[in-house]
Amino acid sequence: MLDEKLLEILACPVCKGELEYDETNEKLICSCGLKYPVRDGIPIMLESEAERD
Repeated sequence: MLDEKLLEILACPVCKGELEYDETNEKLICSCGLKYPVRDGIPIMLESEAERD
C-alpha cells in the first residue's frame, strides 16, 4: 500500500500529470500512458523504468 499523502504529491516526471495507484499490479499509472513500478513500497519514478501503454 502506498501512502495517500505521497500519492497526492507525486506527478509523472514526463508530462507532470496526476498518477493513479494500481495496487494489484504495483504500478503508478499516468494518463499519458506511462506506468511506473512500485518496488517494496517505493515508487520508481524514472522514465527509463516506466512501461508504455
